[in-house]
Amino acid sequence: MRQRGGDLLVGDLSCFDLARTLDCGQAFRWEQRDGAWRGVACGRALCLRQTGDGGLVFQNTDRATFDAVWRRYFDLDRDYAAILAGYDDPALRRAVERCGGIRILRQEPWETLASFLLSSNNNIPRIRAIIGRLCATFGDPLGDGVYAFPTAERLAPLDEAALAPLRAGYRAAYLLDAARRVAGGALDLNAVDALPFDEAEAALRTVAGVGPKVAQCVLLYGFGRLQAFPEDVWIRRVMRELYPSGLPACIRGTEGIAQQYLFDYARRTAPKGERL
Repeated sequence: MRQRGGDLLVGDLSCFDLARTLDCGQAFRWEQRDGAWRGVACGRALCLRQTGDGGLVFQNTDRATFDAVWRRYFDLDRDYAAILAGYDDPALRRAVERCGGIRILRQEPWETLASFLLSSNNNIPRIRAIIGRLCATFGDPLGDGVYAFPTAERLAPLDEAALAPLRAGYRAAYLLDAARRVAGGALDLNAVDALPFDEAEAALRTVAGVGPKVAQCVLLYGFGRLQAFPEDVWIRRVMRELYPSGLPACIRGTEGIAQQYLFDYARRTAPKGERL
């Protein structure tokens, strides 16, 4: 790791593909422009790119900020090479070979909950557009036309009419219910973080619109519970075609990592008419 002017260069990274990690459906505030990825996370704007040797260049970032924010966000202290090497299932090996380098982002729980409520029965471009409007309308400005994700406290006093410009449809009611529960203390996300897995899932499902898939997404991407295994249409296809008798034992404890590889593999393979 070395500082070059205002940029921080982080090398010696294995099993990390920046594009696959940021464009695999787990986060919605990143876009690629001019060879770099730009986005907002943890209340900070960031521009970064991947070097030819697999390193990362964090623009306008110092070591203290990297250690405090981005090391955890990109899950850089986990040994993915060791985890993936243990996946001795043939289908998983194919997924890892084709979609290598995905890491599970550790996002803020509130933003993750709100984002996946807005993702219900929605496609990724539209989710990104709704979240973009939400942040531009109610988020704190970070400069250069970039906005932080609005807090639950900012959204809780609003009504559905105030959210109409977002064009979120019925999902606006879910977002408001979540904001009111979090802001009012009925859903303490810090307390959820400390709960056993099943209890944490049950607590999240007290929010209107949070079913099994959304709860599992929040547990995986917002709380880092790697045993979570969100199931959408792609994963249901995977289960039907590859694992009708259940998931392989080799992924136990890291089901969420395996899920992301299988999801990306199915999503990228299926449009070509190729069997999984």
